[in-house]
Amino acid sequence: MEEVERGDFIVVKACEKGVTIIGLTRGKETVVHHTEKLDEGEVWISQFTEHISAIKIRGKAEILSKYGKVESGK
Repeated sequence: MEEVERGDFIVVKACEKGVTIIGLTRGKETVVHHTEKLDEGEVWISQFTEHISAIKIRGKAEILSKYGKVESGK
């Protein structure tokens, strides 16, 4: 069985209802691969993969990664 390379993880905690997480693909053109909506208090754990090279977050959220904590939103 072929081993898959594992990418970095991020954790997103929604600080308000309706936080949107958008996974974007890598390649010649950047396109939306997946979207997810979170309600306040929900947590999403995401991993960068061979297909997902960027994650966009809309709304107020806390984002945790190996680089530290970032807050998005207003």
